[in-house]
Amino acid sequence: QCQVNVPEDQADKLLLASWGLPKAVLEKYHSLGVVQMFEWQAECLMLGQVLEGKNLVYSAPTSAGKTLVAELLILKRVLETRKKALFILPFVSVAKEKKCYL
Repeated sequence: QCQVNVPEDQADKLLLASWGLPKAVLEKYHSLGVVQMFEWQAECLMLGQVLEGKNLVYSAPTSAGKTLVAELLILKRVLETRKKALFILPFVSVAKEKKCYL
């Protein structure tokens, strides 16, 4: 298990606005009440070369925020590379929710 903490001088990384997402994407997240991440979510995004497309395996309890990490990784890659992505979700209810706002 790799444990990485967000350094104090990078605390702004907890804010969604710090990750280079388009204004429309940020506004949608903000309208859903998502303005910042938990520290563990930012840690996931800061590990190795995950933002450059390297693999990431992470685990967290139900409703802890795993999907947000996947969404941010997918959004950044799709927007930066202009390629398509396949987002596989475990439940129909989650898939319907994501369909409405992604």
